[in-house]
Amino acid sequence: MTTERRWERLTGPEVGAIDTTAAVAVVPIGAVEQHGPHLPLMTDCFIAEQVATRAVAALPDDAPVWLLPTQSIGKSTEHLGWPGTLTWSTETLLAMCRDLGRSVAASGFRRLVFVNGHGGNPSLLDTVARDVRVATGLMVFPISVFRLGLPAGLDLVGADFDVHGGHSETSVMLALAPDTVHMDRAVEGGRAVADLFAGPGLLTLEGAVPTAWVTDDVSSNGVVGDPRRASAAVGEQIVAWWTARLAAALLEVSAFEFPVLRRDPTGVSHPARGV
Repeated sequence: MTTERRWERLTGPEVGAIDTTAAVAVVPIGAVEQHGPHLPLMTDCFIAEQVATRAVAALPDDAPVWLLPTQSIGKSTEHLGWPGTLTWSTETLLAMCRDLGRSVAASGFRRLVFVNGHGGNPSLLDTVARDVRVATGLMVFPISVFRLGLPAGLDLVGADFDVHGGHSETSVMLALAPDTVHMDRAVEGGRAVADLFAGPGLLTLEGAVPTAWVTDDVSSNGVVGDPRRASAAVGEQIVAWWTARLAAALLEVSAFEFPVLRRDPTGVSHPARGV
């Protein structure tokens, strides 16, 4: 098996020679969008790419996992109107992800993982994962790094409204790309979120009973959180946690297989499997 794990560095025949029985294609996806006055526009796509790259590098040499090019722009319509934000529409990003799935399936792969770093992408990726499954037979796993949890014992400032450009995200960027972070410009934003959803009610910003929101609804400066005490030390703990969890998940994905519970003579249910 080739030791090169970056898809775009392989030749066509090298991809064709891969034993795809347990092979996994990994696509980092994020966003290019405003993150307040202190973080770079690349924050979400850079975090997704770095965590995915580190997780793949941490795998055993014989792990059949390949890293595809990062899809930098995501669905960032909630940040439109803020300078620097780039976004695809829902329809465009769905179409792009579907096409990517079809392309991966055409190379014989049966497992596709999206590693997502942007809070505006999960619902779309959940939808496209099933669309690709139905259309190609690929098993698709949409993994958002921030859903992998956080290590115990972290003392995060503003944890009850740490949504965008706050303590955790700023700490991660201080660990990964400190030269892009402007701590002298770091400001708190969006504190009203904690008060808006305080009390015994069921409504939340992004919980079990979520509320559709745009940045203007919750912040006057583009930040939802408090980054002022962020640190590289905290960021390194978070990155290490996400990397280890993602690496473990990729090995599970490689070994995972759905049972064949019903055979469809038309081949419509799972075209790639013909079952």
